[in-house]
Amino acid sequence: MTEVSSLTGRLLVATPALADPNFERAVVLLLDHDEEGSLGVVLNRPTPVDVGDILEDWADLAGEPGVVFQGGPVSLDSALGVAVVPGGESGERAPLGWRRVHGAIGLVDLEAPPELLASAVGALRIFAGYAGWGPGQLEDELTEGAWYVVESEPGDVSSPFPERLWREVLRRQRGDLAMVATYPDDPSLN
Repeated sequence: MTEVSSLTGRLLVATPALADPNFERAVVLLLDHDEEGSLGVVLNRPTPVDVGDILEDWADLAGEPGVVFQGGPVSLDSALGVAVVPGGESGERAPLGWRRVHGAIGLVDLEAPPELLASAVGALRIFAGYAGWGPGQLEDELTEGAWYVVESEPGDVSSPFPERLWREVLRRQRGDLAMVATYPDDPSLN
């Protein structure tokens, strides 16, 4: 088997050709990617459910909008916390209850008391479920042209306007990829 180059911490941005309704115009942050598969969360699928309705203790740390996001189609009954810790990309010791994924972005132990992280967290998002791929599955989708792979920025996790994230991430890319941000929602109306 060939070695898989890790895409952990990068963004998968759905191409306009991606027909799967779970991922139409999705921006996925990859939390883990290796030869055993991939796991990520969709950053731009807010739900109408307030964080306080399901994880009351974490509500004060959740960024705007303070709702739960649908992280993907897998395990919708489970919750994942992703937080940005300013300065977390440096060699500083990680705060208790937070595990670095990439740079300043990391996973939060939602079983830990929120007070452990309150002073360190710059932004927190709670996700119901996640997106997952088995060994080689994501690589196949990349080969088929279903996703653009781009660098993430800490602000992507906490965008106050998640419905704009697909266009904003594409717009900041160089070259022809930035033009994809202008792709109409419904090309038949063009």
